[in-house]
Amino acid sequence: MSSSFLGILFGLLSALVWGSGDFAGGYASRKQSQYQVLALSAFSGLVFMAITALIFRESFPSTRGIIFSILGGLSGALGIAAFYRSLAIGNAAVVAPTASVIGTALPVLFSTILEGIPSQIKLAGFILAILGIWLVSSGESSHPSGKDGFSLSVLAGIGFAGWLILLGNVEHGKVFTPLVIARTVAFITGLVLVWINRQPLPGLTSNPSAVICGILDVGGNLFYVLARQYTRLDVAAVLSSLGPAVTVIITTIVLKEVVSRRQWLGVVTCLAAVGLITI
Repeated sequence: MSSSFLGILFGLLSALVWGSGDFAGGYASRKQSQYQVLALSAFSGLVFMAITALIFRESFPSTRGIIFSILGGLSGALGIAAFYRSLAIGNAAVVAPTASVIGTALPVLFSTILEGIPSQIKLAGFILAILGIWLVSSGESSHPSGKDGFSLSVLAGIGFAGWLILLGNVEHGKVFTPLVIARTVAFITGLVLVWINRQPLPGLTSNPSAVICGILDVGGNLFYVLARQYTRLDVAAVLSSLGPAVTVIITTIVLKEVVSRRQWLGVVTCLAAVGLITI
């Protein structure tokens, strides 16, 4: 089995698990605030990844890797915080796709500068993927649009991209411990956000969906890091970022929610992008 195939496989698994985690997180947010869900899911993911690291007896990365992991965890956590805030004050139909596209496009640009321009077929796949992510993330919203919401969505996208870039550049061979570090930072950030918003700390058994969300989310992180071990940063980042398409499909099957034609077009576009990227 070739290393490039493994990279593609792990990238797709990351999207599948991440998309499932986003579904669980959305479901959990119906019971608690987004910040409480963030804190609880970050904790469950941290515990799961710490146990995994102990089982495999993986040592911590180099000083450079530790710094990248800390910065990546902080970037991802701040991205989530900005994303939640932007949804609260902006138009979700603009905010969600903006953050998703920026979070996907920046790693592609970074990888192109660092690793060179990919093949024309893969480049076409990246363009289709970004278009598909935009379409599938778009939704109906009656909330008035605002400049502050849009600006925060841009910051959220930059935060998501920072996570992908920084964790994607931790040295090869280190998989679990970088995520333990990043998840610790995310957990602390979640606690700070709960405290700032004067909300009670969530109990460990108060929201099982949030616990499941944390485990799935860190599972998506794990598959992304594994994908990066075997393929280019842009391929790993783009394939892993197709999670919203998975979320839409799960939402339709489980909750029987109506999905717009635009979102279904996005799902089909994402599938076409996967075909091009994997050729």
